[in-house]
Amino acid sequence: MNILFFLTPKADVSFVSSEDTYRQALEKMSHHTFASVPIVNEKTGAYEGTLTEGDLLTFIRDHYDLSLKSAESIPIQAVPRRRDYMPVSVSADIEDLISASEAQNFVPVVDDNGTFIGIVTRKSVIRFLAGRAKEADEEPVNPQTKVMTWI
Repeated sequence: MNILFFLTPKADVSFVSSEDTYRQALEKMSHHTFASVPIVNEKTGAYEGTLTEGDLLTFIRDHYDLSLKSAESIPIQAVPRRRDYMPVSVSADIEDLISASEAQNFVPVVDDNGTFIGIVTRKSVIRFLAGRAKEADEEPVNPQTKVMTWI
């Protein structure tokens, strides 16, 4: 199965630009109530990493005198990130997508040039697997073989 079936295209994804400020990222994440968002290079469109609430909170902790006004001048690139969500290629197989979604809320999808084209949410992968499990339960199973293939 092609992973594009699960893709939420870039046009429908809230992400932050690598050129954004701390305040812009904070406001975007707060407005959409997201715990994490992709970071995309404004010039090249490349996926650069993932910004999380924890990254923002750690930065505040380490810069306790940070005000909302001063946050306007801090580039998002100055915020250390604990970890970035690993992207998958648009040509990846479903097993790679499932594996990546186990440890991430969403899986960034990039084209062959590394350009960010969208995300696949863990929710969409779980729904797909649940549907496959339901289909498998409804199919008559040969009791001698009891072989089920979901993917």
